[in-house]
Amino acid sequence: MPLLTVADVLRLSVIVAGLPRVMAGEEQLARAVRWVHVTELLDPASFLEGGELVLTTGMPQPNDPSRLRGYVDQLADIGAAGLVVELGRRYQQVPPDLVAACRARELPLIVLSRGIRFIEVTQTVHALILDAQGELLRRSQQVHEIFTGLTLRNAEPKELVRAAADLMGRPVVLENLLHHAVFSCTAGGTAGQVLEAWQRRSRATPTPDTTQASGPEGWLVAPVEHNGRRWGRLVAVPNAAAPAADPEHTMILGRAATALTLARLTGHTQWDRQAHTCALLELLRWSYRGRTEARIRVEALGIPVVGHRLIALAIGHHGATADETGLDDRLADALQGSGIRALVGRLSPDRTGVLLALARASTWQPVVERVSRLTEETLGAPAVVAVGPGVTEIDQVARAFREAEEVVDAVGPTTPHRPFHVPSDVGLPELLYALRDDIRVQRYVEHQLGRLIEYDERHAGDLLTTLRHYLAAGNKSIAAKQIGLSRQAFYQRLHTIERLLGRDLESGVQRTQLHVAVTALDTLTASGAGGWGA
Repeated sequence: MPLLTVADVLRLSVIVAGLPRVMAGEEQLARAVRWVHVTELLDPASFLEGGELVLTTGMPQPNDPSRLRGYVDQLADIGAAGLVVELGRRYQQVPPDLVAACRARELPLIVLSRGIRFIEVTQTVHALILDAQGELLRRSQQVHEIFTGLTLRNAEPKELVRAAADLMGRPVVLENLLHHAVFSCTAGGTAGQVLEAWQRRSRATPTPDTTQASGPEGWLVAPVEHNGRRWGRLVAVPNAAAPAADPEHTMILGRAATALTLARLTGHTQWDRQAHTCALLELLRWSYRGRTEARIRVEALGIPVVGHRLIALAIGHHGATADETGLDDRLADALQGSGIRALVGRLSPDRTGVLLALARASTWQPVVERVSRLTEETLGAPAVVAVGPGVTEIDQVARAFREAEEVVDAVGPTTPHRPFHVPSDVGLPELLYALRDDIRVQRYVEHQLGRLIEYDERHAGDLLTTLRHYLAAGNKSIAAKQIGLSRQAFYQRLHTIERLLGRDLESGVQRTQLHVAVTALDTLTASGAGGWGA
């Protein structure tokens, strides 16, 4: 609940009865009124603490302009909310020097043309202030219970940020020391509205030691710590519904920052990885209203888009092993240490995604080769690193990742090991490996080769081996020599195969059909799919 302001006090009937006129400090009427103080002393500041609205008849005020300025300076220096002067006893009209002094210090000066009872003013205003403070205490207890509940169930940082935004009705951003917007909740707005040029705006906003407004845009800022050191900060950005910070918002943001600090102490430490993972998944699902919003969100994480080539990498690995070795963190640290901007996050339990942002004139192969080496060193085993086509627009990233993931799915046991694979590396064996769990492929193999396999099993033969060599060589004489048979014996085996399968091996179409079936069988056998064994 916002505190009472000078403008609010001026609208009260007890003040309106005095015909108030604002003579100075018109732009400062939003100042909060912490208390009302009636005094006729010449040095009132010695009894004030700041935030008071001072009421006076002007009786003690001197005629000397310099001493009059000193009186106003005292009030301004102590942080008084404003000065209310009643005409009729000391002054018939407000002294120009008093008006000039208040204007110079931007201190609200209100003149009452008609006399009123100051006691009624203090009673009315103090009752409203106490009511607001009581409501703030009740609200504070509710907020405390909300964040305590979230903390006890180990809520993710994104939930804590969203809770703060929902309670305040204004955008909230959690950023690290590099001014990267790690998590954000736009509270009804868009990422484009909130995060545009985020790093530049953030660097112009200092971090106070306690929760308070800061910077040229009036951001409400609360520091977030980890092990006694500053980790980052929580920022509430003004919007139309909440253009300025009030005590309730200050309390909410401070409580949220405390909950985030506790979350780091209890194990939620990989916030950057979580943020990168969320951003990658949002790109893959295209959870944005347009290209501009997606660009702004990615750039708020410190990844440049405009003028860069975006390279999507999909890394296939065993999920548990990757978690145990911290693969994602190690890749992110290595890339950052080399000055390479990249999003690194987990796309699924057995797959890591990397989005490289490289200068368009640079070569991507050395970077990908380094990622591959580091991946295998970290996992202690070969991994599949697949590269999607390079793109220059953020809305093309999802397609690039899909192509990279298709390559990961296609690389099988028979694929030659390479530092990385690209879509053109996917040949017939890789395509069939990607389809290994499709029952239609298994049925095709059975229809094409089933009789031959049964014959070999019954007669301990190797007609399938004969067919495999013939199809691979494409020449009967060469194939016969490879398996150590005479041409006559080899031809006889081919005739037996034709009879068993009802195929003409002189037909190019039928040879192709059998070649696909044999390749599929070898792929299924190597992968152990569909119950096929070696």
